[in-house]
Amino acid sequence: MKKIIVLIILVFCFSCKQIKETPSDATSKTLEVTEIKNDIERIEPPYWWTGFKNTNLQLLVKHPDIAKATPTIANTNINIKKVQQGQSPNYLFIDIDIAKNTAAGKFNITFQFKNETILTQTYELKKRVKKAEDYIGFNSSDVLYLITPDRFANGDTTNDIPMKRSGINEAGQKVSLLKEATINRKDDYARHGGDIKGITQHLNYIDDLGFTAIWSCPLLTNDMPRSSYHGYAITDYYQVDPRFGTFDEYKELADKASERGMKLIMDQVANHCGLEHWWMKDLPFDDWVNYQKEFENNEKTIYSNHRRTSNQDSYASKSDKEGMTNGWFVRSMPDLNQRNPYMATYIIQNSIWWIEALGLGGIRQDTYPYPDKEFMSKWAGAIMTEYPNFSIVGEEWSYNPLLIGYWQKGANNKDGYESNLTSTMDFAMQRKTVEALTEEESWDKGLVKIYEGLANDFHYASPKNIMIFPDNHDMSRIFTQLNGDIINTKMALSYQLVLPRIPQIYYGTEILMNDFEKPGDHGLIRTDFPGGWQDDTINAFTGKGLTADQKDMQDYLKKLVNYRKTSKAIHEGKTTHFAPFMGTYFLFRTLGDETVVHIINKNEKPITIDLKRYAEMNLQGKTLTNVITGEKFKWNDEITFKEKGSLILTNK
Repeated sequence: MKKIIVLIILVFCFSCKQIKETPSDATSKTLEVTEIKNDIERIEPPYWWTGFKNTNLQLLVKHPDIAKATPTIANTNINIKKVQQGQSPNYLFIDIDIAKNTAAGKFNITFQFKNETILTQTYELKKRVKKAEDYIGFNSSDVLYLITPDRFANGDTTNDIPMKRSGINEAGQKVSLLKEATINRKDDYARHGGDIKGITQHLNYIDDLGFTAIWSCPLLTNDMPRSSYHGYAITDYYQVDPRFGTFDEYKELADKASERGMKLIMDQVANHCGLEHWWMKDLPFDDWVNYQKEFENNEKTIYSNHRRTSNQDSYASKSDKEGMTNGWFVRSMPDLNQRNPYMATYIIQNSIWWIEALGLGGIRQDTYPYPDKEFMSKWAGAIMTEYPNFSIVGEEWSYNPLLIGYWQKGANNKDGYESNLTSTMDFAMQRKTVEALTEEESWDKGLVKIYEGLANDFHYASPKNIMIFPDNHDMSRIFTQLNGDIINTKMALSYQLVLPRIPQIYYGTEILMNDFEKPGDHGLIRTDFPGGWQDDTINAFTGKGLTADQKDMQDYLKKLVNYRKTSKAIHEGKTTHFAPFMGTYFLFRTLGDETVVHIINKNEKPITIDLKRYAEMNLQGKTLTNVITGEKFKWNDEITFKEKGSLILTNK
C-alpha cells in the first residue's frame, strides 16, 4: 500500500512539473507564466531576446526603495549572477545569465522586502526573427536620404499635441503629455508636426529617387520645453516620441522600407541625454553624469572645451583631455559618464535592443569624439560582435583627414587604438568640394583642392566605407554654400556620387532648398519639405508648383542616383584621377569591363581637351553613353565642352 501511495505522489509531482514547464524542443525549456505581473515602476531593457552570443543581460530596475528588496528568479535557465544597489535607494541593477538553450517566453522576477512585501515583475525573452548575419548594414552600394522628421511630412495630425489620458488643469482643459505642446510652422525652432507616418507615406518618392537607405534624425522622446523638434536631447531611450508616432509605426517604417530593399538607419546619442530625462530627477549613482555634483548643487555648468584633437594628440594635457570628454555639450544636454560600468552597459544594450526590435540597417552615432573613447570602442565592438555585417557611422566633424581616419576600424593608429567603427564622416572632402567649385582656378586653388583631398585616401583603412555628403542638418544647404549656382550644385552632387564613398543626401537638396535668408541658421536649414502638409500650395512629392529649375534638379538627381545603384564600378571599382588641367578634372572608376568617367569643367567658354592625356585608361575608339542625357560619345583624340558643367560617361 505504501508503495502505491509513493507512486501516486511521484506521478502527481511529475504532472505538476509538466504543467509549469513548457518544453520548446528536446533541450530547451522555460517556465510558463500563469499571471502577468507589472508591479515595478520601470525595468530596462523592457524585454530582450534569446540567442545572442553574449548571454549576459543587465536589468535596470527603478522603483521606490527597490534597493531594499532581494530579487529572485525561479528558472534554472536564467541565473542571477550579481545584484548591485544604486546609491539612490530607488535602483537595482541585476546581472543575469541566459543559458544558451533557453527558449523564448516569459518569466517572473520576484522582489522581496524585509517587511515581507513581495513585488513581481513579468519579463519576456523574445525569439529572434532573423539570423545575426542577416542584419546587413549600409555600404558603398547605398545612397542615404537624411531626413529631419519634424520637417519632412505630417502623416498623422492627431499626434501633433498628445494629451494625457487623464488629468485636467485648473481651467478644465486637458493637459499635454509633453512639455512643448504647440505646433507653429512660422517658428523655425518650434515643432511643425512631421512624423513617422509622414516618412512611411512617402517611401515611394524616396525609392523612386533611387535612394537605398534612410537616415532619420532621432525619433525617441525629447521632452524638452523648447526646440525639441531636432531630437538630440533624448529624455527616454526606450520610447518613441508620441509626437512622431508609436513604436509600431517605427517598426512599420522599417519593415516597409525593407520590403523595397531600403535600409533604415537610426540616429543614436551616447554622449548626452536631455536635461528632462527621467533619471535626472533621481540619479542612480553619484557619477552617472559628468560634473554631477556641480549639477546637483545648481552650480555653473562646466562645458566641453570641444578640443577634439585631444583624443589623438600625444602631447595633450590631462586637463585638455578631461575637458573635452567630461564637459557638457550644452546646458540642456547632461554629459553621460560612460566610465560608470552600469551606464556603459545601459548604452550598449540600448543600441542592441533597437537593432533587434526594428531590424535596423545601420546606426549613425552623434558627436562621436565626445564620449569616453575606450567605451566607444567597446560599444561598437559589442554591436559588431553580435551583428558582423552591420554598419555604424560616427560623426567626427573635422576637416583633418588624419582625425577622420583615426576613428575607422582597421586604422593604423600609433597609440594602438581600435575603434571597431565601420564608417566615419568625410567633413574634409565636403569642404574641399565647396572650395574646388567656388575658388578661381590657380596652382593651389580650385579643382586641385579635390584632387589633393582625394589623395588623402591613402590614410584611410577603407575609403569606400567613409560617408560623403554635400551638406547635412547642421550646416548650410549646399545650394547656399555654392552661392545659388545650379551648375556648381550639380557638379558637387555628381562628383560625390561617383567617389569611392557612401554618399548621403539631405532631404530637399533635390529641389534646391536653401538658407539664403539666414545662412547657417539651423531652424531655417531644417525647413519644411513642400507638400508634406495638407495646406501646402507647393508639393515637391508630385511636382505641383515647383519651378523649372527645381524640377530639373529633381530629375537630374533621380537619374544620377538610380544610375549609381546599378554601377558596380562605382560601388567597388578602382579609382584613377588626373591632375586638373585647363579648368577640367577627370576621374575614372573601373571594374572589369565597366568604366565610368566623371569630368568637371569649370570653363564658361567653349574649350577642347586633348584626350591622349588619358590614354592609359584604354578608352580610345570606344563609344560611351552620357548617363544623364543618353547621348553617345566616341572617345577619340579630343573632347569639346561648350559650357561649364559635369559630364558622366559610361561604356556599359
